[in-house]
Amino acid sequence: MAAPTSTTRGTPSGADIPDGYQALLTLSNVPTIAFFEKEVQPPGVDGGEAIDTTTMHNAAYRTMRARSLKTLEDHTIRVAYDPTVYITILAQINIEQTITITFPDGNKLPYFGYMRRFTPDRLVEGSHPMADVTIVPTNYDPANNVEAGPGTIGTA
Repeated sequence: MAAPTSTTRGTPSGADIPDGYQALLTLSNVPTIAFFEKEVQPPGVDGGEAIDTTTMHNAAYRTMRARSLKTLEDHTIRVAYDPTVYITILAQINIEQTITITFPDGNKLPYFGYMRRFTPDRLVEGSHPMADVTIVPTNYDPANNVEAGPGTIGTA
């Protein structure tokens, strides 16, 4: 029976992002939508629950394996907004398109998805009117009707 052996942590390549400013959300159908980003959350990645492979032949441990497929998770962008954007939002909810997250270093993450929800906060004197925009990554190219994960991250 083999036992795992340790691996020494190497020095990471690349560079971390020193500041969260300026991150942006772009919807391909309306790249100039009147959202003014305050907080941008990129989609998370989830491999799913482990597959239980335990049998009556296991002696001391439950065993499990990783799934094959990955999910890009729903994520939320916090925005200020122009009230006139409401009509545009009604037209864009549930419309599949390319979503792009632009990172502070200029790198861009394009993926297929749609705007699922626009949730404005209460309008209160003395506070900046804000809203949450929920984006659902679909991993599906609606033009070519095929599975399509995120595009290459780059500055183009």
